[in-house]
Amino acid sequence: MSALPSAMVRVEVPFHDCDPMGITWHGNYLRYFELARCALLDSFQYNYRQMEASGYRWPIIDLKVRYPQPSTFEQKLEVHAELVEWEQRLKIRYKVLDAETGRRLVKGETVQVAVHNDTGEMCLVSPPVLRERLSPWLDG
Repeated sequence: MSALPSAMVRVEVPFHDCDPMGITWHGNYLRYFELARCALLDSFQYNYRQMEASGYRWPIIDLKVRYPQPSTFEQKLEVHAELVEWEQRLKIRYKVLDAETGRRLVKGETVQVAVHNDTGEMCLVSPPVLRERLSPWLDG
């Protein structure tokens, strides 16, 4: 079995993402995670529009973030997202690195579950469409 998919996006911290001390406000990392998560979902052709078209929504039900080091205005970041679980839920792990030094600044994870569009019921296992989209990583 191959490694599960991953993706990376580059972000330059804009002025409006910083607090009065010039440090990236902690809540903005969730937006950076979202950018990387969207790139990850695109990598296996199951982005949010494709999820909805397949009959499911995938809300985030859990979020964890650790902030060992701050980032600052104009700092260039690499935001990595890696799929680590998929059978019953989508668990995605993130790390935010300084793009120049590779130093890890922030890490986190999100958990999403499939919910039927029509009934609003949560699925206890991921729907078959997810396995189909991940098959290049699972089968080869």
